[in-house]
Amino acid sequence: MKKENMKIFIGGAIIGILGALLVKFGNPGNMGFCIACFWRDISGALGFHRAEVVQYIRPEIIGLIFGAFISSLAFGDFRSRGGSSPILRFLMGVFMMIGALIFLGCPLRMILRLANGDLNALVGLIGFIGGIFVGIQFLKKGYSLGRASKRSKTEALVVIVFGALLLLFLVIRPAFVFFSTEGPGSSHAPMILSIAAGLIVGFILQRTRICSGAAFRDLILIKDPHYFYGILGIFLAALVTNLIANPAGFNLGFEGQPIAHNNHVFNFLGMFIVGLTAVLLGGCPIRQTILAAEGDTDAGLTVFGLIVGAAVSHNFKLAASGEGVPANGQIATIIIIVLLLIIAFAMTKFAAEERRNR
Repeated sequence: MKKENMKIFIGGAIIGILGALLVKFGNPGNMGFCIACFWRDISGALGFHRAEVVQYIRPEIIGLIFGAFISSLAFGDFRSRGGSSPILRFLMGVFMMIGALIFLGCPLRMILRLANGDLNALVGLIGFIGGIFVGIQFLKKGYSLGRASKRSKTEALVVIVFGALLLLFLVIRPAFVFFSTEGPGSSHAPMILSIAAGLIVGFILQRTRICSGAAFRDLILIKDPHYFYGILGIFLAALVTNLIANPAGFNLGFEGQPIAHNNHVFNFLGMFIVGLTAVLLGGCPIRQTILAAEGDTDAGLTVFGLIVGAAVSHNFKLAASGEGVPANGQIATIIIIVLLLIIAFAMTKFAAEERRNR
């Protein structure tokens, strides 16, 4: 294994270990890290949705933001840029979150679920790769959301200020912020441990650029396994940690998995949406969060799209639960796939016209 690949594998392994340990210390089952779920809980805590069982300001998100921010400052990577199809990025952020909540997890949680024996995540993984494969076909035809340009530092710091505000709300717990007293939102590791884990993971992700979407995209498109070593590190380390730290919790199969359902069609389609949007946006939910923390205002808009997407999912009864996917969620899944394909076709055509006119 090349030195660069070994570094990214070790970085992924640290993330996998921390993800498994966060569950042992109180996070919901197979949810040591789930960026979609954590942003959903924050959306609920801020009152954007009123699903009382998923409302909590997740400290891991705060840690991720500041870990990536500190790393980007230290290594000269913090740069304010953006302005590349912002409305479409926001909209696709909404769609990405809805897809993730149909599956019940982001790509990182998909890997952590699989590392604890949840085979429903394997169905999701196939859908995720399928979405990436379709997205790659548009990349080959020239799909683009346009070029980002330099932006003001004020814009770049919006997500950092938002992270600081979340920390303030978490500590002082004002009356207008909601915290679950039961359900997944009430299950969490100690705050200091969660923030520390988030800081470490944010730092690692900023330095390594690990992204599930990029890992499979590069593996398929250019046969480059570099980022895939990071994903492999997460999976193997989480698997070993689960077997050592909580062997009784390891459950190989489709049934009885925590915060999961076994509707295979919509596990596939939900992650298909996430995979497709990851390619069209240039990163999965965790990558968008890290990019936003290092000054990418387009990624920041995508993150706010994730927050709104969580509100839409719960307010309009789209989100899945352990009982399955509601009818509204099934209908929305099909509509979103159609809309994403329309956007991809349109932006591919527009990019081609722009190239011809230069």
